[in-house]
Amino acid sequence: MSKFEKFADDSKVAKVVNNTNDAELLRGDLEKLNKWSKDWQMEFNVDKCQVMHLGKNSLNSQYTLGGCTLKPTESERDLGVFVDKTFKFSEQCNKAANSANAIIGMIKRTIKCRRKDIMVRLYKALVRPKLEYCVQAWCPYLKKDIDKLEKVQARATRLVNGCKNLTYENRLNYTGLTTLSERRIRGDLIEVFKILKGFRKVKCNIWFKLSVDSRTRGHRYKLVKSRSKLDIRKNFFSQRVVNEWNSLPSEVVEAESVNSFKNRYDKHRRK
Repeated sequence: MSKFEKFADDSKVAKVVNNTNDAELLRGDLEKLNKWSKDWQMEFNVDKCQVMHLGKNSLNSQYTLGGCTLKPTESERDLGVFVDKTFKFSEQCNKAANSANAIIGMIKRTIKCRRKDIMVRLYKALVRPKLEYCVQAWCPYLKKDIDKLEKVQARATRLVNGCKNLTYENRLNYTGLTTLSERRIRGDLIEVFKILKGFRKVKCNIWFKLSVDSRTRGHRYKLVKSRSKLDIRKNFFSQRVVNEWNSLPSEVVEAESVNSFKNRYDKHRRK
């Protein structure tokens, strides 16, 4: 049975296809889905439906929906995030950087007062969200993509009065900002805290495996990191966060609320 996910008017069907029998099962599921859509008068727009083959061992079989052949695609936008078959998310990084740069250009043209408090607020409200939208799902791991996003923040900090001739590090210190890489690590750890403490309505064991070794030093919420052969797997959310999470002190992890965790983590990082 294929896995089916639906959010608003977006629908996705996924299945592991290792052989022709798996491909036939997927075709059958698509026909059932097409029949259901007709029965409930919610027919799919087949022209917008596409198929993406993931993994080097996946069979590049053809599939149909309502008698129409689905077109293969290398990249697709899913809930605002561009996903390609390599899972490197370079296209998403480019789109995020271009969108953020456009906002910086608008601020530069229209805002005359460049005081630090004003520019930092504008940056946090209008620019940085473009660089961090759903970033836990597409966190960049290629250096060129990491640098591309960081250059956007570097450009924004140059707009602040007195910062134009300072180094990027000094501009961050002056404005009270941190690098985007540090922000992503912080965001990852906040999500781990929410999942482990039940603030997210998801099953913890789907994402993480808690260590049962009582001899392990540190806090009682240590995670087990599974072995990974591919970079895609190594940089997946549930893998990349393990070392950072396990290195946190007990007083941070034992926080009772999300805000308390954020405050304790920030205090820990400033030490």
